[in-house]
Amino acid sequence: MPDVLLAEFVSAIPMPALMVDQTERIIAANTDAKTLLGQNIVDRHFATILRQPQVIDAMEQSLRNKGPAKTRHLSNDGAQDTTFEVEFRYMTGVGAVQGGAVLATFQDITHVEQASQMRRDFVANVSHELRTPLTALMGFIETLRGPAREDAAARERFLQIMTDEANRMNRLVGDLLSLNRVESEERVRPKEKLELTGLLESTLNTLAPLAKDAKVELTLAVPEGPVSLTGDSDQLRQVFTNLIENGIKYGGSGGSVEVRVQSSERDTAMRGPAVRVQIIDKGPGIDSVHLPRLTERFYRADSHRSRQLGGTGLGLAIVKHIINRHRGRLRVESDLGKGTTFTVILPL
Repeated sequence: MPDVLLAEFVSAIPMPALMVDQTERIIAANTDAKTLLGQNIVDRHFATILRQPQVIDAMEQSLRNKGPAKTRHLSNDGAQDTTFEVEFRYMTGVGAVQGGAVLATFQDITHVEQASQMRRDFVANVSHELRTPLTALMGFIETLRGPAREDAAARERFLQIMTDEANRMNRLVGDLLSLNRVESEERVRPKEKLELTGLLESTLNTLAPLAKDAKVELTLAVPEGPVSLTGDSDQLRQVFTNLIENGIKYGGSGGSVEVRVQSSERDTAMRGPAVRVQIIDKGPGIDSVHLPRLTERFYRADSHRSRQLGGTGLGLAIVKHIINRHRGRLRVESDLGKGTTFTVILPL
């Protein structure tokens, strides 16, 4: 195959690709390969370009055995670490004196690696969240079987702690099931018609006892007339229950949580008709360093306080997925010492 035709062939491959002949020099490389490995790589010895031992070994193996090989190439695109799966295939009749050459293609599998890492992190987090209450339960069971067997006061205290820990595990399992359900439904947009004002009034009535115990005043400000939209009423109730309950628990020191509803024919975020529901508290606020990660699974701005208040670390992740299913947006604004505002934007 003429050199010009060979270069055209490599250039047509829709991923980074290069070719190395029996002189161990790169005889062709496409634009993607030059972006990944450097612009002036043609005519260079492959070992000075590929550098990574596992890639060099695989190339040498393919050249020597005149057969296929596979390995991984690790890199960084300036923003994140990247992983490429490298496939080596031997071609006869090309290269120096038509002695044959190896075609190496680099397939970007970074997203696959990231998904695998997310699964590993998720399993590790779940294991940690379950192990803590399980360890407490096992310790108190052992104590009740031994030193506290005949101590009625200690027995009652330990049983209450065990109940709290069991409830904590139950909430975690419930949130995990809920998260799995909303993730599986995220691509299917709801078709039910609902009236938002009534749903919010019902949600506030449900949370009124919690607010009373926390000495927090709940207020609702809505526009005149009904606010109708398409959505899943159960899931939206879950969203607003979670956000208002968080306002009561974490922002309750400010003494009030306000729910404010505003509809617009031309919302800037949605570029069309939409309704905004703001949950505003006057509590201690959230440091800005935490805001970008609030909706990550198991991320807590205040881990100790969250666990004390029964939080599982999954509530805002569930909220995010439900809002995504409704093709909406979630905004968080907070100033330390001045409170926090969660804004749910839903298309009408």
